[in-house]
Amino acid sequence: MDFTKLKDFMDGLTHQLVPGNSAVVYKDGKKVFEYSSGYADLEKGVKMTGEELIYIYSCSKPATAAAAMQLYERGAYLLSDPIYDYMPEFKDMYVKTDNGIRKAENHITVGQLLTMTAGFSYDTQTPAFDEARRITGGKMDTLKVISCIAKEPLTFEPGERWQYSLCHDVLAGLIEVVSGKRFSEYMRENIFEPLDMKDSFYHLPEGQENRMARQYIYKDGDETDIVKLQQSTGRNGKIMYAGMDNSLVFGENYDSGGAGIITTAGDYAKFIAALANKGMGLNGNRILSSGTVELMKTNMLTAEQMKYYTWRRLRGYGYGLGLRTLISKSESGSNGSIGETGWGGAAGATVLADTDKDLALFYAHHMLNPQEEYYQPRLRNVLYSCIDE
Repeated sequence: MDFTKLKDFMDGLTHQLVPGNSAVVYKDGKKVFEYSSGYADLEKGVKMTGEELIYIYSCSKPATAAAAMQLYERGAYLLSDPIYDYMPEFKDMYVKTDNGIRKAENHITVGQLLTMTAGFSYDTQTPAFDEARRITGGKMDTLKVISCIAKEPLTFEPGERWQYSLCHDVLAGLIEVVSGKRFSEYMRENIFEPLDMKDSFYHLPEGQENRMARQYIYKDGDETDIVKLQQSTGRNGKIMYAGMDNSLVFGENYDSGGAGIITTAGDYAKFIAALANKGMGLNGNRILSSGTVELMKTNMLTAEQMKYYTWRRLRGYGYGLGLRTLISKSESGSNGSIGETGWGGAAGATVLADTDKDLALFYAHHMLNPQEEYYQPRLRNVLYSCIDE
């Protein structure tokens, strides 16, 4: 294996598009590549090392899905179960239509949360969130927020189509109810600790603030700010500091199943390696059965639902249980394996797990609106070109 092309690709990204990046690759349970390029702090010239803590946003979703499937394996529920069996507030749901609001004809199921076909949106500027902030005093306790979301009309009939949404946040609430543990506690005990993930959290521990990589955004920005950035970094001036908040963690008590994990490149790669090895961690601890991982990477979308799954970077992919899954090499132009699976995050993290090749990649930069259409398909192709022996 020769990872020169992957190293060069990462260097090219940091020279043109992103402030800094890190990647870790596992093959057959062994770390075969670890590299960082660019800066964790552009203004101070602090190099990226891979030890920085970062927000991985929606790359949290595969871990939430894995946790949900652990409970599935324990017989806690079926994917066909209506979620109101466990959270009664979701029994009588309503749907927004062109002609007003009507009662939903179908109940939301556990499987629809995992496949993002339940009817939720990602709109957080709603009366439901206003109420949640009021009744929690802004602390946004997870289950109270989810209960408020249940009062918001759905954007379509459950099961009608695919839509990126708060489904995995509601799924975190379901995990909390069924397990009897706070979601972040369940994740620590059942995902992080079994895989020796000591640098993965849902809220930044006290004293760890200086380990966070600075968070940036790619935009034109104010001309004065661009000039200052060019003078300090020599870059094209479109990478701007974006502050250190994660807007999808709604309060100090909110454990976001969809976007809440803070981690390092090396730590989260351990979870991806477990997915690639069909549920078996690098340390020999199994978090999922091989059959369950196979189910998770099986396309669950109907032909009708696929009409709404149209992101360019996911051409040739379907969607399984919390994971994209490659279903057409000709449509995707991918040199990877059918069934290659993973997901991406809003600040540039991306996950790839290939059970056929026992291949795992976790790549991350820390920049919002991170040019995903450009780098994600190319990154996958470069990776596969490096692993031939």
